[in-house]
Amino acid sequence: MDKVRELALKVLYKIDKEEAYSNIALNEIINANREKLTPKDIGLISEIIYGVTTWKLTLDVIIIKHSKIKMKKISTWVLNILRMGIYQILFLDKIPQSAAVNESVNLAKRYGHKSSANFVNAVLRKVSMVDYAELFKIENPIERISKTTSMPVWIIEELLKDKDYNINNVRKICGNLVQRPNITIRRNNLKINKEEFEKQLKERNINFTEIEENKEFYIVEKIKNIENLDMFQKGYFTVQDLSAGMSAYMLEPKENEYILDACSAPGGKTTYIAELMNNKGKILAWDLYEARTNLIKENAQRLGINIINTETNDATKYKAEYNEKFDKILLDVPCMGIGVIKRKPDIKWHRKPEDLKVISKVQYEILENCSKYVKKGGTIIYSTCSILEKENHGIIQKFLEKNPIYTTTEIKIEPTEKQDGFYIAKLIKK
Repeated sequence: MDKVRELALKVLYKIDKEEAYSNIALNEIINANREKLTPKDIGLISEIIYGVTTWKLTLDVIIIKHSKIKMKKISTWVLNILRMGIYQILFLDKIPQSAAVNESVNLAKRYGHKSSANFVNAVLRKVSMVDYAELFKIENPIERISKTTSMPVWIIEELLKDKDYNINNVRKICGNLVQRPNITIRRNNLKINKEEFEKQLKERNINFTEIEENKEFYIVEKIKNIENLDMFQKGYFTVQDLSAGMSAYMLEPKENEYILDACSAPGGKTTYIAELMNNKGKILAWDLYEARTNLIKENAQRLGINIINTETNDATKYKAEYNEKFDKILLDVPCMGIGVIKRKPDIKWHRKPEDLKVISKVQYEILENCSKYVKKGGTIIYSTCSILEKENHGIIQKFLEKNPIYTTTEIKIEPTEKQDGFYIAKLIKK
């Protein structure tokens, strides 16, 4: 039996049964079997897990079409064997259909009942690209988008509540959220200049493209285990999407300012603020848990930054000692994460419509509370890696109605092939 597919199956089972996050479960199984796996093996395991997690809804639609057994009666093991097989047939051109079918049947013999192998064989031999093409003929536009982009209907419906989006915008957004994410890095200007940085990338045969909108950011290609790269360990760069960096950039931090990052772990935006300040001034970084504030310290140390102090704090709870203490505040609040689904496809299956009400309440409480900490004339950046109206403009609108002493600028970044979806509001206290 093919060891690679068996390991992939075990990860998918864990994701379904334990609601484990795919990246964590994947790393665990790779690390436990690293000595037995080639780079090619690791690539295929990652491809299958990421692909099946991304396309789960669409794969299940095709299973329902060809299966005589109802979905709820198919065991989790066999269901994931079918998903893996269909994903390979439809999306992995280099794997012959016969190989995908045969390996799936072998897995079914071990992880299913006596009849499971015949069942898997019968379903997979009926599958072809026609099954996927037919989904584009569905008349109902919301159902069509859902089944062709593997997006839950409730997310599509929430996107359509935004007055800036129509059905065509939403179709494009959902299509972009099944694309493979780029790896984007941010050069650390405290340690290395542009010319030397690019020279070192070339010396390591790393293909890169400078991002025009912000020349400290680069899209890099074909890097495995990027955090093992010597340039990373020396603190020459941070892995960060351009959209995520934009919230720190729009804060416009200056040398010698006192800045609060109230939801800071693991520290990507905090350290970018410090770099933009040329490591001069003071930053206070909060998070709920000490383990997460330790990540900020580790990142700061690697990058050669010494102006960040950390505290374990709840940003929804008022602390009188910080009243009007800060020049600027970054609030990159907890969110539904809809804008980063292509990086974290589990979000589609772990998040539920009822979560939106709970999380938007927390978001508003953080903004309302932390607004007390900024000086008059100071700036607050409120940002999320989500693209839902209720988490973004809805929060800001409610805040401004109660706090008319603020002016605001809002930026909505749709997910594209190049970057993640993001929302940023810049609030200035009069």
